[in-house]
Amino acid sequence: MMDHAHDLGAVREATDRLLGEVGRWDETALAEPSRLPGWSRGHVLAHLSRNADALGNVLRGLPMYASSEMRDADIASGATRSPAEQLADLRASADGFQAVAAEPADWSRTVTLRNGVTDSASRVPFRRLIEVEIHHVDLDAGYELEDLPADFTEREIAFLTDRFSGHPDVPATTVTAEDGRTWTTGGGAEGPAVSVRGTAADLLGWLAGRRDGSALAVSGGPLPALPPL
Repeated sequence: MMDHAHDLGAVREATDRLLGEVGRWDETALAEPSRLPGWSRGHVLAHLSRNADALGNVLRGLPMYASSEMRDADIASGATRSPAEQLADLRASADGFQAVAAEPADWSRTVTLRNGVTDSASRVPFRRLIEVEIHHVDLDAGYELEDLPADFTEREIAFLTDRFSGHPDVPATTVTAEDGRTWTTGGGAEGPAVSVRGTAADLLGWLAGRRDGSALAVSGGPLPALPPL
């Protein structure tokens, strides 16, 4: 069962780490490329701010974004703002999300996200946590997958293996961390079962599309090519 109150606390902590990093940047640092193709660090921060607004909309029962085009336009226009503007927006949007989440609500209700995806309202804080933590790594500013809280990494591996479970392009796959924790995923594609083993950080990097999986040990077949998130 999801503990939305716990996750909201984790979101605050992750956001504080991010704000501490961004608060040290000047215009040059902000304009540097992120690890996401075609996006500067400014693009990533603009996305994070608008995502906080969007997930607040979800909790209110509103569309996540007015449109895909508006989402992309807001990120593009926000990417070139000054460090002070980026920092203020990141903080204000994060506070806004927390304020919406503090309102009395039925956390067991079903909510609708982007592209018609539905989920329990109780999972929305964890989805925000994913955005903050993974995109902090994407900023290429010294915060790596290995630096993520262990509890978050384990939950995100479980979240992603569940997401790819039964996918028609992914063969049956067993995912095992070095400490013995095991997850299963795929199963919708024909072919022999595959076993993938590695550190939790490398497994998460592969599942989240942040690493190519070359550090993983694979048996039973080639490393599955995962669909984009």
